[in-house]
Amino acid sequence: MAATTSLTTPQPPHHHHHLLHTSFTFLKPHRTLFTPFLKPLPNHRITAIATPDRVARFENHNNNNQDTETDLISSFNERILKDHFTKRNSGRYNNPEPHSEKKATVTDEEVDKYIHLVKQQQQRGLRELKRGRLGGNEGSDGVVSYKVDPFSLEEGDYVVHKKVGIGRFMSIRPSIPEGSTVPIDYVYIQYADGVAKLPVKQASKFLYRYNLPNESSAPRGLGRLKDTSVWEKRKVKGKVAIQKMVVDLMEVYLNRLRLRRPPYPKNPAMAEFAAQFPFKPTPDQEQAFIDVEKDLTERETPMDRLICGDVGFGKTEVAQRALFCVVSSGKQAMVLAPTIVLARQHFGVISERFSRYPNIRVGLMSRFQTRAEREEYFHLIQNGELDIIIGTHSLLGSRVTYDKLGLLIVDEEQRFGVKQKEMIASLKTSVDVLTLSATPIPRTLYLALTGFRDCSLITTPPPQRVPIKTHLSEYSEEKVISAINFELDRGGQVFYVLPRIQGLEQVMAFLEKTFPDVEIALAHGQLYSKRLEKTMTRFVDGEIKILVSTNIVESGLDIQNANTIIIQDFQQFGLAQLYQLRGRVGRSNKEAHAHLYYPNKLLLSPEAKKRLAALEECGDLGQGLQLAERDMTIRGFGNIFGVQQTGDIGNVGIDLFFEMLFESLSMVDVHRTRPVPYKSVKLELDINPRLSSEYINYLDNPIEVVKDAEKAAEKDMWSLVQFTVDLRRQYGKEPYAMEVLLKKLYVKRMAADIGITKIYISGKTVIMMTNMSEQVFKMIRDAMLSDSHRNMLEFQGDEIKAELLIDLPKDQLLSWIFQLLSELHSALPALIRY
Repeated sequence: MAATTSLTTPQPPHHHHHLLHTSFTFLKPHRTLFTPFLKPLPNHRITAIATPDRVARFENHNNNNQDTETDLISSFNERILKDHFTKRNSGRYNNPEPHSEKKATVTDEEVDKYIHLVKQQQQRGLRELKRGRLGGNEGSDGVVSYKVDPFSLEEGDYVVHKKVGIGRFMSIRPSIPEGSTVPIDYVYIQYADGVAKLPVKQASKFLYRYNLPNESSAPRGLGRLKDTSVWEKRKVKGKVAIQKMVVDLMEVYLNRLRLRRPPYPKNPAMAEFAAQFPFKPTPDQEQAFIDVEKDLTERETPMDRLICGDVGFGKTEVAQRALFCVVSSGKQAMVLAPTIVLARQHFGVISERFSRYPNIRVGLMSRFQTRAEREEYFHLIQNGELDIIIGTHSLLGSRVTYDKLGLLIVDEEQRFGVKQKEMIASLKTSVDVLTLSATPIPRTLYLALTGFRDCSLITTPPPQRVPIKTHLSEYSEEKVISAINFELDRGGQVFYVLPRIQGLEQVMAFLEKTFPDVEIALAHGQLYSKRLEKTMTRFVDGEIKILVSTNIVESGLDIQNANTIIIQDFQQFGLAQLYQLRGRVGRSNKEAHAHLYYPNKLLLSPEAKKRLAALEECGDLGQGLQLAERDMTIRGFGNIFGVQQTGDIGNVGIDLFFEMLFESLSMVDVHRTRPVPYKSVKLELDINPRLSSEYINYLDNPIEVVKDAEKAAEKDMWSLVQFTVDLRRQYGKEPYAMEVLLKKLYVKRMAADIGITKIYISGKTVIMMTNMSEQVFKMIRDAMLSDSHRNMLEFQGDEIKAELLIDLPKDQLLSWIFQLLSELHSALPALIRY
């Protein structure tokens, strides 16, 4: 088979010397004593100097002994290095007491306890989901199911068959099955290579809707009835991506168990600060206050909590109490917002609230400051003369050095770029973090996922809030003028939203002609950023009365005086977008109005008519959460997990994606691999070539080099990779015998990481004794890229077996085992490793 015959046999030296495992005998002619041992530097760095004449002499020898085999070690190192540098911390934040320096060991018992708690939380959440409004049903295996009722489908709807893939629903027609006289209903589905005919009863067990978050776009291609291999690969890819996502989050929180910082003192002034809040907190808000205070004053692990609730529901008060707790203890706090308009809003609210405390200094870092002003701010922050620093992503820049940063508050993290998110993630290892999000999350989803993340949900609107009145009707200029006049007459402001930039100027001209004495402005994503910020600031300050915009205004701003929103051609928006846009108004105790206009019904496409009918049936869009639930679920899911998995969702559609997600959540305790000590791994492969005298002469300190290699392998994979990279940087590519030694070290290190205790050969079968469960084995096997490796693996009892078709020479066999373990090792990110 390809995996075995493609390897080229390396040519060993003429002499062999059989030794146990990785020990070697050194022959150094003309020397009676070895060079005195050097003390290895940190990370086992190679420190010998290779002079030009020695390099030339050795390379000449080495080139004569090189094999043409692919350099497996280099390929493996590249993957490890890439993974490492993707996840590394930026390390630019000056904190005299970083939590990462106070690491505690985490015992197996603590990990078991944590996973058990998560598992309990999942079960509570999953029970709610089964009873909840998300449309999920409980399958026979107890997993939440999102299967679709075929009778609810309409012609042209895309569906996913779990075993065949994506197809287009055609119809349900009765037909008499062979050998019967009674007609039954069949579902007809169009695929790329034909039409499938399924009994309704069977279809209801395998069919899901295919749709994507925020869109009703068509899939990339239909499945094939005669070849389901492409679909199977897409499904496996989605499953592995989901599991990796779940495990990544588990790893983050298990690692947090290792971090320590002293709890903040319970300052009596905190009660006095809280008493200044002029409103009666809602129950959700009260719980969020308690959650954050406990995180800061009762726990030794740094806080990383998400506060989720609509704008105006009281998230800012939660943040301000956290700020007071940290800053009154002598630490600095950073408040990070995605736009300068939002940053200014925070600055105004926080400055006013902290104005009673002259010792607490609040600053706003803005691009509108002069260079000299910004330099002055850098100086104040570095010297600890500013306690609360508010701004956009510029606060994460290399110029900003904090004196004693204790708390980071991030507003709308999902609106930051990838680089900024990485910087925020790096801060979580050294400071307490509170993330605010205005994207509503259904409570059922929150319950199912919150075991993975500290999360407080504020879903109750303040008691003074008046429900938003929603009006759906066909567009007319008279209706628009009437709606705007109503709001202007009571001294308010108006949002006028269109689905795209085309048409904004036309609406603008109509409004300027109709309301000549009213300040009107445009806002859309293609405006120069400073101009857009200026416009939004003037609207927030009440100077602009009508803002004509795209859905750029759908999240973030809290404008209490804007209580009418007009949405033209609303049928072109996604349901979740409508829900968010409608939420821009109704921030005060005034009755708010959302006017949703559609064009002449005769001009609408069949899909738009369908969406309009659904909305009209819903009547008041106060029930909009019901319709938008799947969209909101995806967005909320993205917020809790900190990533958007639209690509993976696109592979299989939302409904099957979620069924796979909850299956993965319900099995979170199962997908755990336990590494074993390096020294306990036995590699029973009789291949021990000796190092040549030329290479021994070439190395300044050969015994120490081999000892350091062993030490690096025993420590961890990263140390072994560093050692090999350094060795090759200073001495070039090693000869065959040294390569064998390194491969054996890599094989043992990989085996230890995976949980394999012994590797031995019996006939043509490679046998690996392991502590992993069969579920973990299947998970790893699914993630493997090589079909040939995957197909030859079997799991029996506590052994993984791979039967080769031919007897391989021992050097090729070592390379084959290296490749196999490398593939198994690459699946580790999708597993919990403790």
